[in-house]
Amino acid sequence: MKRIYGAFAYSDAPRAQCWWDQTCDIPVRGALEQNETCDVAIIGGGFTGISAGLHLAEAGVKAVVLENRYVGWGASGRNGGFCCLGGGRLGDAALDRKFGREDRLVYRAAEMAAINLVDSLTKRFGIDVDRHSNGETELAHRPRDMADLRTRVAQIKENYGLDATLIEKRDLEAHGLKGPFHGGLTIPAGFGLNPRKYITGLAAAAETAGAKIYHDTAAQQITQVGDGYEIRTPGGVLRAAKVIIATNGYSSEDLPTWLSGRYMPAQSSVIVTRPLTAKELSEAGWTSDQMVYDTRNLLHYFRLMPDRRMLFGMRGGLMTGPTAEGRAITRVRRDFDAMFPAWSGVETPYAWSGMVCIARDQMPFVGCVPDHKNLFAALCYHGNGVAMGSYSGAMIAKVALGQLVDSPYPKSIQKPLKTFEFGSLRRAVMPLAYLGFALADR
Repeated sequence: MKRIYGAFAYSDAPRAQCWWDQTCDIPVRGALEQNETCDVAIIGGGFTGISAGLHLAEAGVKAVVLENRYVGWGASGRNGGFCCLGGGRLGDAALDRKFGREDRLVYRAAEMAAINLVDSLTKRFGIDVDRHSNGETELAHRPRDMADLRTRVAQIKENYGLDATLIEKRDLEAHGLKGPFHGGLTIPAGFGLNPRKYITGLAAAAETAGAKIYHDTAAQQITQVGDGYEIRTPGGVLRAAKVIIATNGYSSEDLPTWLSGRYMPAQSSVIVTRPLTAKELSEAGWTSDQMVYDTRNLLHYFRLMPDRRMLFGMRGGLMTGPTAEGRAITRVRRDFDAMFPAWSGVETPYAWSGMVCIARDQMPFVGCVPDHKNLFAALCYHGNGVAMGSYSGAMIAKVALGQLVDSPYPKSIQKPLKTFEFGSLRRAVMPLAYLGFALADR
C-alpha cells in the first residue's frame, strides 16, 4: 500500500487513548487465510463498507469485507459521534451553479435520508448507541456569523422542510449553552451516538444477514482478471466479480491507482473529560444535551454525553508523528479551556485523533470508478461520515448490483473525484490553505 502519510498515522498510536474503546468490545474475527471467491468484495470495515456488506447480504449476495485491522479501527470507531446533516462542503449557491437547483434539493434530501437510515438501522437491529440530542446547534463564533445564521432559516426550510430555531446571544445561557458565542441556530435533524457501539452493532447485523468479515486482512493488490478482480492479501487471494472501495481517509494511492491524488486525509482531534458534576456543569452554564459545532472554518464540535462527560473536538491537523500529535492535542485542550474557563482544571484523560477525508470538489463520491468495469467506490464525507457513510454504503451496494437506486442519488455525488493540484505532493500546499482558514477564523 502506498499512503500519503508516514507509518505513525496508520498505527495504533493516534487512537491509543480513545474513549470509545472503553465502552464497547469489538468481537474477535479471523484473517483471510486461504483463497476464496465471492460476488462482491468490500475493502474497508467502517460505516461505508459494513453498510454495503449488510445491504448486499440482505439482497442475497455473497459479500466479503476485508478490513486491514478490525471493524471500526479507522474514523468510524473514533469520530465525534455526530449523526447529522452534511457530507459535502458546497453551499446552495455553488450546488445550484454546478448542478442546478433540482439536484441540490436531491442532495439535501440525501442528507436527511442518511440520518433516517441510521435511525432505522439502530431501531431495526436494536443497537443501543447512547442516543441523545434533538438535532444539532450551530453557534456563531463572530457577530457577523449570527447574521449568516439568520439567512439560513429560510434555506433550511427550502432544503429540508424543517423549521430551524434561532437563539439570540442573550438567550444562550437559558438554553444551557453559555459560552463566548454570539447566538446560535438549532436544526431539528440528527442525534448524537456512540460510534463504536453503532459500528459494532451494524457489523453484527451484517454477519447475521450472511456477510463475511475478515480482520487483519490488508488488501495489498487489486488485479483485474476478465470482468472480475483478484485481491491479494497476506493470507490468500480473494476473487470477486465486483469490488467496492470503502477506505475513505485511510485509502491508499494504489488501491486502485485511480485514487492517487484524488482524496485528502486531514486530522481531526478529540478530547473527553471525566464525568462532570452537577455543580461543575452549573458553574460553566453548560447543561444542554445538544450536539454543537461552531461557525469556524476549522471548526470545534462538542457535546455533553449522557454520562456527563464532555467531548470536544477540533479540525485542522495535516502533520503526523508523536510530536505533531502532541501539539494537536495541546491545541485542542487550549481551545477547550478558552471556551470553558470554569473547567480549566478538569481532567481530560482521553485524547486521540483520526483522519477525515476531503475531496477537491468538496463533495462525496459514490459511484463507478471510471474506466474500471465492476469497480466501485464511496468516500470523502468531509468529517460527516456517520450518516453519509452509512447511506453511501447502502447506495453503492445498489449501484454495484445494477439495481435502481430508489433513494435520493444526486448527480453531485456521482461525479468522479477530481485530482488535487500537485497530485501526490498535495500535502505540501494544504498547510497554506489551512493557515488561511485559521486566519479567517479570528
